[in-house]
Amino acid sequence: MNYFHLCYLAQKKNIEPIVKAKKRSYKRARKNIIKSYEKLFELSDELSGRWANIKQSSKVKISGIVNAKIDENERSNNHFSRGINSYKLLWIFYIGSFGGVILEMFWCYLQNGYIESRQGLIYGPFNILYGFGAVALSYFLYRFRNHSDWVSFLGGFIVGSVLEYICSWGQEFALGVRSWDYSHLPLNINGRICLFYSLIWGLLGVVWIKIAYPLLSILIMKIPNKIGRVQTWMLLVFFIFNIIASIFVMVRWTERHNGKESTSSLSRYIDEKYPDERMERILPNWKFE
Repeated sequence: MNYFHLCYLAQKKNIEPIVKAKKRSYKRARKNIIKSYEKLFELSDELSGRWANIKQSSKVKISGIVNAKIDENERSNNHFSRGINSYKLLWIFYIGSFGGVILEMFWCYLQNGYIESRQGLIYGPFNILYGFGAVALSYFLYRFRNHSDWVSFLGGFIVGSVLEYICSWGQEFALGVRSWDYSHLPLNINGRICLFYSLIWGLLGVVWIKIAYPLLSILIMKIPNKIGRVQTWMLLVFFIFNIIASIFVMVRWTERHNGKESTSSLSRYIDEKYPDERMERILPNWKFE
């Protein structure tokens, strides 16, 4: 090994750490540039959505539907449901549980020519699946409410599909029943979700976060602070009681379907007050596995 070769090796050893450091620096710079571009794209999309929202609002003369004005009114009034806090989500849950049943009954009438129950609880026209759907769309799409429609569509598509699959699986796992089955539709996953209804969820995401959520926020904001807080907790107690009572009745209905005799005073009471005929009227779409 000659002198020049030794000098080359020594120089290479000194340069190698510098080259590696430069390489790491370039990688960090590339990541920062990508993040900056994504942030700028997100900001541009949000500003475009805000501007479209303002223009649309001025055309239809509903200035209150502008999200910026809703946010400002909630802050200035220090409203109990400002932003996307727990009070707002609970009220969305209550309204969604009721409104979803009414819309489903109306849709059933348009499709079949008759009104059929779509409730999911034994007391009142409420279905918590619709309530959870409204809460999920509101919570996950809230930060994108000023973005373009395609962002809301994609969010609704994903959130609705995941929620629908989880609810279907949970219902079958806990109670051994199904309220819907898409096995007859193309591109379905275990009959729990399918492409068609996932697309419907996407459209619903746009309608919900662009129109329904702002209008609900305006409606909820009309509830006085002191009364609103008390009403929120009273309704929560009612829903918790309703859910627990419904679970007991549904579990006993499943046991009766499987041939299990009543063994306690509670089960006998449920059998008397909620026989199969009544449960079939309340939950006509339940299908035992």
